[in-house]
Parts: sequence; structure tokens; C-alpha cells
Amino acid sequence: MNRISKVLNHLQSNKNDGLNNNDTSGECPYFQKFYKPVKVLVTGGAGNIAYSILFGIGRGKLLGPNTPIELRLLDIPPMKTKQEGVVMELKDCAFPLIKSITATVDYKTAFEDIDIALLIGARPRGKGMVRADLLKANAKIFEGQGKALDKW
Repeated sequence: MNRISKVLNHLQSNKNDGLNNNDTSGECPYFQKFYKPVKVLVTGGAGNIAYSILFGIGRGKLLGPNTPIELRLLDIPPMKTKQEGVVMELKDCAFPLIKSITATVDYKTAFEDIDIALLIGARPRGKGMVRADLLKANAKIFEGQGKALDKW
């Protein structure tokens, strides 16, 4: 609930709309607040589902065309090199909204001070797995991510 309040406060317009004639700073306070980057975490950053939404995030489909983003990608250690490839592709696109990209396998680096978390990463169903097996495996993943959200 605290994170939701933080995001809502971030997105709400400033009470001072920048039309105050006594302001001599030269910058409009409304725009200072509006253009503050939002820290967005996407788990499973090298996976197919995350890959398909990252480019939409870069185009502004998540937070609008004027909201800069500090993007963080989290995945498991065996996916580290694939994650680096995804980062290279995002940088090649030169999305103006993406101010920085951090790819990591460390929960603290990924979850610390984030504004929005898209918990997409999960284990795919393997050969011979029934749905109950998949749910048990993914419950452990999301349990760890939930604890990280609470901690950082």
C-alpha cells in the first residue's frame, strides 16, 4: 500500500502549477516533478514475456509518453548473458524515455527504491510437469520476490 501511495504522489500534479510570478528559479516546479524518472523493475528480464513488453515500456506504453524511466531487469544467474543481450538491444533502440538500464541477478540491486515492479519472471512448465508442480516451483520464486519488495 505504501508503494501505491508513493507512485500516486509521484504522478499527481504539483499544487504550484508554475504560474506563480514570484518564482525566479527559471524552472517550472510542475515539470520538475513530472519529469522525475520512475524506477521500474521487470523480473525475468531475459525471458520471452519480459522481452515482448520491454519495447512497449521504452515507447511509453506503461507510463505515458513523457515519463522517463530507470529500467531494472532481474533474472537468474544462468540468464545473465542473455540479459546483457536484451540490454544491448534496448540501447540500440535509443528510447528517449529510458534514462538508464540495470541488468542484475542481485535482489537488492533490483528491488532497492523501485516505484513499480512487474513480476513477470517465472519457471516455464517442463516436460512431464503438471500444473501443481509448476505452481509449487513458482511459489518459491514469488515468495522471494515478495520478501525483497518488503525489505527494499
